[in-house]
Amino acid sequence: MTDLTPLLAFRWSPRAFDPHAELAGDEATSLLEAARWAPSAANAQPWRFALGHRQDETWKRILVSLPDPEQRWARHAAALLVGAHTGAAGPGAAERAAYDLGQAIAHLTVQATALGLHVRQLTRFDRAGLAAELDLAAEVRPLVVAAVGRLGDPYALPPDLLARETALRHRHPLAALLLR
Repeated sequence: MTDLTPLLAFRWSPRAFDPHAELAGDEATSLLEAARWAPSAANAQPWRFALGHRQDETWKRILVSLPDPEQRWARHAAALLVGAHTGAAGPGAAERAAYDLGQAIAHLTVQATALGLHVRQLTRFDRAGLAAELDLAAEVRPLVVAAVGRLGDPYALPPDLLARETALRHRHPLAALLLR
């Protein structure tokens, strides 16, 4: 493999989170700062976040928006973060805003790795229900939920998730990703 910075090479999206580890205030601030400094088209910074720490009201509202199979492991995350975007009017604006949000989440994820944290992103959740629960403005569109925390014991996971958690990581070969 070509040399990658360890922040990218060791990034991993686990399901096994330590149910006792907390996300410190300075860690949360560091993650959000990393997202804030992500590039965006015309410097629009269309991303918005809702951060819930384990067992606070925001965390609970985010958790219940996830499908039951995802709640089985996400309930152990130290924090749940909603990534939303404000797609402005105009052709392609929503797509650009979604792309920019992806950049912000990627920056947040790399920063988490630098802090010894892990992030697992979810795109299957009740968007409308979550927007209502968080009383989001109509132009704020939730796109991703990120579970954040420290690595937990994979053997605490249900058997079906344990098999996936302990399987070897797989990536498509680079040649398969190139358009010809």
